[in-house]
Amino acid sequence: MQTEAKEYWKLFKPAGCSLKLSGTTREEAFAELVENFVKAKSLDAALGGGALRALIERENVASTGVGQGVAIPHVKLAGLEEPIFSLSLHPLGLEWASLDGAPVTILFVVLRPERPGARYNPERHLDMMRWISQLGRDGDFRRFVAGVTTKKGLVDLLREMSGP
Repeated sequence: MQTEAKEYWKLFKPAGCSLKLSGTTREEAFAELVENFVKAKSLDAALGGGALRALIERENVASTGVGQGVAIPHVKLAGLEEPIFSLSLHPLGLEWASLDGAPVTILFVVLRPERPGARYNPERHLDMMRWISQLGRDGDFRRFVAGVTTKKGLVDLLREMSGP
């Protein structure tokens, strides 16, 4: 993950993102998100069950809903060599026990390796998480993402929001 902050958008693959999550619970949404990672070949199918359990368990410890319609579920996953990222939308919104009580419509999902390696640098990962958090607080980003109509458009918006 030796990527400059302005290039973090490159770590998001359109195939791993979603415009229309349809689950009516966090658990159903997590299942869709994990399935998207597997279909996108970002996550080995053998790790799918562990990823789903990790996301649900993490959410049961404390909500990843940061407010303003945004959640940032993030977990460690044994067997990963590099982090996996997605930006997904839930048009109707999901109850998420967010800080402000608002339903979540924007989900940044992050799966990361348990330990450092050739393709995972924890310090760079923290920078990436700060970048994601800043995007979630950016009113322009939240407004623009609501108008995106393609998965590629989600990644294009991340690129645009990354600056010159």
